[in-house]
Amino acid sequence: MKNLNKSLALEQLDKKMKKLSSLSDISLPSNGWVNLIRTTLNMSLKQLGKKLRITSQSIREIEAREADKKITLEKLNEVAEALNLKLVYGFIPKDGSLERMIDKRALEIAKQIVLKTSHTMALENQQNEPSRIKKAIKDRAQQIKNEMPKYLWD
Repeated sequence: MKNLNKSLALEQLDKKMKKLSSLSDISLPSNGWVNLIRTTLNMSLKQLGKKLRITSQSIREIEAREADKKITLEKLNEVAEALNLKLVYGFIPKDGSLERMIDKRALEIAKQIVLKTSHTMALENQQNEPSRIKKAIKDRAQQIKNEMPKYLWD
């Protein structure tokens, strides 16, 4: 039951992340989103400051902190609300999905385990055929994937 719940949770999270994947080719504006949106709307620092009830200098600092990636989500959300926008953020797996990321990591660990064992057996003159080693790696990777042990991320 626990593995079924984990599997379902993984599938649901992958679905959510997949919706964000279309955004992966969007690069961050060099001066940040707040500056880009404000200037595109032809809104002055003072006008945005008025909406947030802060000074023009504070808006300039917010834009600088965003460009330096030192701004909080809370502050970005406040700015978004003031601009009548919705802040959206998320993560996109570089491997395309969390499941692929797990597959890749499980295979790496399985190779280490099986090849270490295989090496020991070879020293004892009990060497395995390459096809058998390949199958053992595949089986072990599947087992690791099913169990999702904590050491998967060591």
